[in-house]
Amino acid sequence: MAAVQRFSVAEERSGHCAAMDQHCLYVWGGYVTIEENEVYLPHDEIWVFDIENGLWRVHLTDGDMPPSMSGSCGACLNGKLYIFGGYDDKGYSNQMYYVNLRSGNREFTWKQVKHFKGQPPTARDKLSCWVYKDLLIYFGGYGSRRHNELNDCFDVHDASWEGQMFWGWNNDVHVFDTEKQNWIQPVVKNSPPQARAAHSCALLGNKGYVFAGRVLQTRVNDLHFLNLDTWTWSGGIQIIGEKPPGRSWHTLTPIGDDQLFLYGGLSAESVPLSDGWIYSFKTNVWTELKHLPKDQPRLWHTACPGKDNEVMVFGGSKDDLLSIDTGHCNDLLIFQTQPYPLQRLCLDIIGKHSFQLRNQLSCLPLRLLDQVNKRITFWTAARFRQSRRESCYEINNNKTGW
Repeated sequence: MAAVQRFSVAEERSGHCAAMDQHCLYVWGGYVTIEENEVYLPHDEIWVFDIENGLWRVHLTDGDMPPSMSGSCGACLNGKLYIFGGYDDKGYSNQMYYVNLRSGNREFTWKQVKHFKGQPPTARDKLSCWVYKDLLIYFGGYGSRRHNELNDCFDVHDASWEGQMFWGWNNDVHVFDTEKQNWIQPVVKNSPPQARAAHSCALLGNKGYVFAGRVLQTRVNDLHFLNLDTWTWSGGIQIIGEKPPGRSWHTLTPIGDDQLFLYGGLSAESVPLSDGWIYSFKTNVWTELKHLPKDQPRLWHTACPGKDNEVMVFGGSKDDLLSIDTGHCNDLLIFQTQPYPLQRLCLDIIGKHSFQLRNQLSCLPLRLLDQVNKRITFWTAARFRQSRRESCYEINNNKTGW
């Protein structure tokens, strides 16, 4: 099962950050292409999607704000949105910023993490992270290093160096302890995955999974996990049966306690992908979802777990960013990966048919009525967006005939 709902209001973008906190999806950063120029989106805006009522809103931010960037890694922990790394016109970053999403006054003030112990990772973008306990655990990415920083955790891009500065792929692990405000580079056991960027990471229990990504001049389809208690790499997991094709710029999202949802990306042949797969930890098998729409490819998008094992995919590009780079999206695709619970189904039925049931709604207990009102707003907004898309489609068709 993977039914899809579609929403769009926030600005189109790729290479952005997105994270969930208390039933809201928070989106920051990224870029679009305007007249063949890459334009970074405003750094003083955070877009928020409320998954209860289906409404978008934008918050202006202040404080010590991160620069406008793409390829940063965003994660929510204890009500704070953390941003690390990224790329802008000045190059790669290894700075960390955070904003408190639960301030209570709806004012978002950024702070840069300046006073920390330890050594942060080298500058990079297109990295991924796991949130485990009070830790932010980062892996991989593409970036720059000076000659004296080169080591076995870095594969130099053969065509990219200048003087004492080199560019390439990383496979090191760095940990930021948000309570102690210090950086740690744990000593890992066993061989790590090959250095890579534009890969995906997801957490199941105490295991941090890594799938695929750009490795040197190709895109792979290997799966690994890191035990986050012992810092032991699994080695490449020997999958039973069929595997998803190699890719980068995809997403991997936990659903339930033992499954991962893979969506989209750019194939080894540079074809934008719209396929979806589910990996089962219990059976060690990948299963392709055969009935997903094939006309909604996405790459360099984001995906977050929602309520009731939904997966929320936002933004990204429909095109091969390396050659075309014009098809940035502002759609929010909500994938239903498992059957909804009975209460959710009942609330949605009432929300969809609220006009016919309007005389009975006042009989509901107040707490239940509040939930119903949110679903009424959700489906009212969904119908409005659908009608607007259809109107735009008709207008564009009419223009084609002029």
